[in-house]
Amino acid sequence: MKNQLVELIGKISSGCLREDDIERIADEAAQAYADPAGFLAANPDINYDDTFPISLGEWVVVGSLPDTVLFQADSYQDLFAQIVASFGPDVTFNIKPKQLAKTEALTALNRIQIQMSSMNKEAGGYVLLDFSQPLDDELQVVLVYGNDLERVLELADEIGIAAAPSLEALRLALHV
Repeated sequence: MKNQLVELIGKISSGCLREDDIERIADEAAQAYADPAGFLAANPDINYDDTFPISLGEWVVVGSLPDTVLFQADSYQDLFAQIVASFGPDVTFNIKPKQLAKTEALTALNRIQIQMSSMNKEAGGYVLLDFSQPLDDELQVVLVYGNDLERVLELADEIGIAAAPSLEALRLALHV
């Protein structure tokens, strides 16, 4: 499982995490998946209990991802603002977060996805991917390269972490 975790974390981090950080997160998560009680006993500072809707291993993965990899928000405007900030001031976006303020969720997400698809063309653009189960926020996504999407979905399924392209998932939820 550790190799799958290394590959998954590497692909969802899109170059935002160093190799040693990816290895560390994957190692800790693999331990948490394999022996939750032992992992909690060895790490008493971890704030996890059986009422969480995700497994301890998944919780370790999600909780270890920095805010340049895992984006969490209650609105698409705030989500997009975080994404824009993660790219830094040197990257130009065609839309601004405030332009999403008064739009329907599907329209806002579609605009964000169109913007992200147009970036990094050699890697197939970026796809917003709902990742795991949001615990404190309405929205929880990672960006993956379009060329990596199929493999990321396979890995997430094998590991047992919920993942789906955000736009597709919203369309299904709204029956559009």
